[in-house]
Amino acid sequence: MRIFYYTPFKPLNHHHLSGDLVIATELLNYLRRQGNAVHPISSLRTRWIYWKLFKWPIVWYERCRVIQQIKNMGPDLWLTYHSYYKAPDVLGAYVCRHTNLPYVIFQGIYSTKRRRRLLTRPGFYLNRQALLSAAHLFTNKQRDQTNLRRIIAKKRLTYLAPGIHPQDFQHDARARNDLRLAWQVGDVPVVLSAAMFRADVKTEGLAIVIQACGILYRQGYQFFLVIAGEGREANRLQRLAEIHLPGRAHFVGKINRQDMHRFYSAGDIFAFPGINESLGMVFLEAQSCGLPVVAFDNAGVPEAVQDGHTGILVPMGDVDQFARAIGALLQDRQRRETMGAAGQAYIRQQHDLNKNYRAIVQTLGHILQRSKKHD
Repeated sequence: MRIFYYTPFKPLNHHHLSGDLVIATELLNYLRRQGNAVHPISSLRTRWIYWKLFKWPIVWYERCRVIQQIKNMGPDLWLTYHSYYKAPDVLGAYVCRHTNLPYVIFQGIYSTKRRRRLLTRPGFYLNRQALLSAAHLFTNKQRDQTNLRRIIAKKRLTYLAPGIHPQDFQHDARARNDLRLAWQVGDVPVVLSAAMFRADVKTEGLAIVIQACGILYRQGYQFFLVIAGEGREANRLQRLAEIHLPGRAHFVGKINRQDMHRFYSAGDIFAFPGINESLGMVFLEAQSCGLPVVAFDNAGVPEAVQDGHTGILVPMGDVDQFARAIGALLQDRQRRETMGAAGQAYIRQQHDLNKNYRAIVQTLGHILQRSKKHD
C-alpha cells in the first residue's frame, strides 16, 4: 500500500522526544517493514492552531500542496496519527474529502468536556469533524475507545493494546554490573525513575518520587535512587534530592532510548507516578526488562501495569502510600523478582507491538479493497 502519513500534534522530526513521538515513529516503521510505502506528507503542527490565526494561510497552502501531491503520487490511503482537541487534524480530513482518498486515524480522542470551555471549544468541533470523516479509527486506550463509541460505529473502530518491541527491552546482566559499579551502589537495592525534566507533571512526578524516597530514607531503608532525564527543572530536582536523600540519589542525564534497557537492567524497582499519563511507555519498557513498577492508579497507567501482579498502583496523589509501596518492595526481594518475571511475561503476551499491529495492516487492506470497489 502507498500511504500518506501525517502527525498533526508533533512532526516526526520534532526535537523533543515523547511517548507520542515514539508511538508515531514505531507505527511508521512497522508499516514500512510490512512492505508498505509510507510517505510523511506534512510537518504542519496544529497544536492550538485555531487560536493562531496567522497560521491559517499556511493551512490553506498545505491543503493545496497536499492535494496536488495526491494527484501526482496517487496514494492508496491517508493515515493520521493522533487527532484531538488540542491538535485537531485540519489537513487530512479536508484533502481526503476533496480527493476521495480513504481517511484513517490512529489514536483519535473524543472528549465532550472540551466543548464546555471557550478556550477548547473550537478544537473540539474541528477534531469531531475529523473523527466523523474517518473511514476507520484505531485507538490504544480503552477509555478513548469508550468515548469514541459515542459518535463512531463499532465497525469503524478498533482497539489495539499499546506495545513495544520486547526484543529491544531485555534484561542485560552485564550492563547491570557495569552501571552499578559506575554508580557505586554495591548490592544495595536501586529505585529507578525516568522522565524529561519539564515544568509540568513530569517534574511533579519526579518530585513525588524523591519525596517518597526521602520518607523511606528517614525511616532507615537502605537503597539508592537513580534518575534519568534532562531539562530546565534539573536544578530544582537536584536540590530536592539533596534535601531528602543526601548522598543517596544519582542523576545520570539523558539516556538514548536504544540504551534504556541497560538502565532498567541496573535497577530493582521502577517508580514513577505517571500523573495524567495517557499510557507511559516507560512502564512497558521497565516491565519488559524485569522491573516491578510503582505508580499512581490514574489515567492510562492501569492499561500498562497489572496492579498486584506486575506492580503496585496506589491512589492518585497519595505520596505516603506511594512510599509504602516502594518500601514493601525494598523489603521483599522475592516479591520484586516474582513481579519482575510476571512483568516480562505480561509485556510479551499483551504488549508486543509486532503482534498487536497486525490488525492495522489487515484493516487498512480491507478499507483499500472497499474503496476500489466504489471507484
